[in-house]
Amino acid sequence: MTIHNIPLTRSAAAQLTAGEPIHRKDAGSDPFEVLSEKFGEHAAEVLRKLSDADQKMAGFAAHLADLEQRAARADFYGGGSSGHVESWGRQVADAPEIKALADMGERAKARILVKDLTSDVASAGALVPPDRQTDITLLPKRRLTIRDLLGKGQTSSNSVEFMRQTGFTNSAAPVAEGALKPKSDITFELVDSKVRTVAHWVKASRQILADAPLLRSTIDGELAYGLSFVEEGQLLHGDGTGQNLHGIIPQATSYEATRNQTGDTRFDVILHALEQAEIADLPASGIILSTSDWYPMVGTKGDDGHYLSGLGPLANVAPRLWQLPVVWTNALAAGTFVVGAFQSAVTLFDRQQTTIEVGHVDDDFIRNLVTILAEERVALAVRRPEAVITGSFPLA
Repeated sequence: MTIHNIPLTRSAAAQLTAGEPIHRKDAGSDPFEVLSEKFGEHAAEVLRKLSDADQKMAGFAAHLADLEQRAARADFYGGGSSGHVESWGRQVADAPEIKALADMGERAKARILVKDLTSDVASAGALVPPDRQTDITLLPKRRLTIRDLLGKGQTSSNSVEFMRQTGFTNSAAPVAEGALKPKSDITFELVDSKVRTVAHWVKASRQILADAPLLRSTIDGELAYGLSFVEEGQLLHGDGTGQNLHGIIPQATSYEATRNQTGDTRFDVILHALEQAEIADLPASGIILSTSDWYPMVGTKGDDGHYLSGLGPLANVAPRLWQLPVVWTNALAAGTFVVGAFQSAVTLFDRQQTTIEVGHVDDDFIRNLVTILAEERVALAVRRPEAVITGSFPLA
């Protein structure tokens, strides 16, 4: 092992005595000192750049805050780049004429032109949102009364058959002992009342029905009402041809107009019709009138100014005429009446009550559409046509 004698300087000797490590130092060539110097320079550069970045971020934050404040003021006053007109107060406050007053005398004044504020969307009107109502304004609905007046039945077939008596020859008489007894005749006919279908449908967007449940319920209600509207007309006037019901009036017994007397009112004619039913042993249980006839009858006054009907403006009594209940409908033409034993003489059979169905038809599925169908199936049986009497009021 070779030992090199290295001369020590006085400071190196002191460090050696103190136990500190001693490194050889050649001027300008010590790698540790060079590395330390470079690291120090790099650290100083990093700190300088960080300081510059902090200053830039602070300036950016201040600029952003100023933009936010400007935008907030523009929204509040209706100005900014959105095309809205600023309020009069804001226009006056920002006018250069007002700012110049600070450099003018006490008697200085300025004239500023401001833009009108209107309900137009380009003005302050856009700041007023519409008040959207959640309900739907529907079309008028007719009062439907005839179905409730009739007898009710159910059927599971496509037709309702019943036997109807057409005649009775009563030959009953006192008979002597051992004598031949008289023969009476009773005749019947088989009547077939077909079940008829009343239906209609509409197309609707699947999305709008999902987004607006109220709209779906409204459509269902309108379709159901449409069936009832047509049904009421069929119950009264159906002629039995094709797919029409055979209604009450086409099968009813005609009113005997010979019963009319000079000076008869509507009240008198109804009384004559009730008498006709009673004489035929078919007493009526109700009266159907046109709306246009019923209300003038209700408003009829006596010579003393009192309402004859008892249905004055403050009355709270059921509508009755000659002690029988009255229903009125717009489905009956003005000047026409029907009286009869409706509950016992006429029966409405339900094969399928009003049903609402939703499905896809043709290319509905790929068009995001649905078909909403409303349908009912009914049969009308006028068992005793002679128990229903219809006629017209004489012209005044």
